[in-house]
Amino acid sequence: MVVTRVIEKAAEVLRAGGLVALPTETVYGLGANAEDPAAVARIFQVKGRPPTHPLIVHIGGADQLDDWVEEVPATARLLAGHFWPGPLTLVLRRGRRVPLEATGGLETVAVRVPDHPAALALLAAFGGGITAPSANRFGSVSPTTAEHVRAELGDTVDFVLDGGPCGVGVESTIVDVTGDAPGILRPGGVTREEIEAVLGRPVALPSTSHVRVPGQHPSHYAPRARVVLAEPEQAVAEAERAQQLGHRVGILLPPAFADAPVKAHAVVPVPAAPDAYARGLYGFLRELDQQGCDLIVASLPAEEGLGLAIANRLRRAAGPRLSP
Repeated sequence: MVVTRVIEKAAEVLRAGGLVALPTETVYGLGANAEDPAAVARIFQVKGRPPTHPLIVHIGGADQLDDWVEEVPATARLLAGHFWPGPLTLVLRRGRRVPLEATGGLETVAVRVPDHPAALALLAAFGGGITAPSANRFGSVSPTTAEHVRAELGDTVDFVLDGGPCGVGVESTIVDVTGDAPGILRPGGVTREEIEAVLGRPVALPSTSHVRVPGQHPSHYAPRARVVLAEPEQAVAEAERAQQLGHRVGILLPPAFADAPVKAHAVVPVPAAPDAYARGLYGFLRELDQQGCDLIVASLPAEEGLGLAIANRLRRAAGPRLSP
């Protein structure tokens, strides 16, 4: 348990306009005072993030939602009441407390309540909202431990609040509730099936949207190594072929082939349980980077439940590479 004096130290850094890396149940976030445009701008600078790419505002409870948005539709209240605290982000009309720097210039804002004791304690001690995208360089693998944050961002972060490994391991699900019907803009820790069960109706999963949200860049969540996607039954052959061509190949070995011998530089067996796979995904990609792989072969899980979020992250990781 994070001691009170450490929480208060982190809150003081936020009040002074500094940046705090904080744990959530999904990934570690790079936090700033949501009402301080200069502090918010520093997030973009440290991450190398385009200023038009909006941030998520983290708040301490569903009862604070009206303080940050213009209006709260009944659908939003229902989802917030059921899933908060938790890995669900709601896109709503921006309230006056939220500067445009935090929304990428949009009149919508993404809001959530994290389900992590250290994050909730920090929000309570700070007494305001915290903008917090993932605490890594823009487009790279998200951090799920404090060590990941320190290794990637170093002393560009003023304070790292260590809350242990993240329990979910992939980012929150983002749902747009500004229109007539809710739509999932980014699959994540709350599954489409869970949302539909609460709402009692199907929920759209658009591949693109006029609403900009985190994680929509063609290349995102990417390790240094190039990621290649293959069908599960072809993953081993694809990895061995690339290895023969001179690549240092890492493979995320599908569960059905866990006992198969693989001639590759590095092999990471993938857990059969989707929640375990999601929790370990970013750590697996980092591990293969650390082992010196220049190419990673991965196959997509079944796109249901958390498998949808895992597949989304792997597709983004395999997307067009970002310019340095």
